[in-house]
Amino acid sequence: MNLPRALPWLDERRSALLAEIGVPAWWQPRALLPRPAAPVEAPPPVEPALPVRTAPLPKIPTPEAPAPVPIERPVTQQPATEPTHADIATLDWPELEAAIHACQRCGLAACRQRAVPGVGDRRPTWLIVGEAPGEEEDRQGEPFVGRAGRLLDRMLAALDLQRGHGVYIANVLKCRPPRNRNPEPEEIARCAPYLLRQIALLQPRIVLALGRFAAQTLLTEGGCLPPAEAARAPLGRLRGRVFQARLGELTLPVVVSYHPAYLLRNPVDKGKAWADLCLAAETLASADGAALGAPPA
Repeated sequence: MNLPRALPWLDERRSALLAEIGVPAWWQPRALLPRPAAPVEAPPPVEPALPVRTAPLPKIPTPEAPAPVPIERPVTQQPATEPTHADIATLDWPELEAAIHACQRCGLAACRQRAVPGVGDRRPTWLIVGEAPGEEEDRQGEPFVGRAGRLLDRMLAALDLQRGHGVYIANVLKCRPPRNRNPEPEEIARCAPYLLRQIALLQPRIVLALGRFAAQTLLTEGGCLPPAEAARAPLGRLRGRVFQARLGELTLPVVVSYHPAYLLRNPVDKGKAWADLCLAAETLASADGAALGAPPA
């Protein structure tokens, strides 16, 4: 008689492990096998609700905006007209500097930070005239500052001169041209009356013109050269000589030399600039000797 083989038996924990990984314990009685969970029936699909139709809302008319009421603005006083050449020729120092700071005679007024009237002794022996303010001058309101100004101070010190002591420094233009471009003829014509009035008030004994535009302006205004010839002449042809310029009611010696900014770019010409300074000093010494009379033989 064949006896049935003993079926393997797994305890409850092992049976649960096999059932967890999907291996049925086929040798166990069915009653002991873990029953699969009943499938969960999906809920029946929900039918989308039909859109509810509503009657359109009545259009409410918006009230009309009231017509704007005109605002009565106070009538502003029109600015005074810019001073003419004749007006500038009558100004004293306070009025002259105030007119320069408020000047609107050309378009440079719109882009300046500060106007640069000039600085120094108001009863000078030397009047030094440059071309136009640069970036640093426009910021500080003083002519010939920065590297070019320091070079000019050293050149003056070589002649025992000092800024503010017997020396007045000014520019042809009182406002900086954009990006330090060259002055336009119209700008020079508008600004020259201020310089001529400064010369009349200062009454210097000699004028040192530094740069091409300073030389052209002073020599043209002083009647030394026709405007077309002065505009064409290079600076090298104008230096090395003494011009007698009729500037207002004064006839003054004018010596032309290089601008310090040019000398910083071309230091080889510093010797020529020193010769120009010596020429101006010799001109003053000759004038002093002539005033004292010739020495006895």
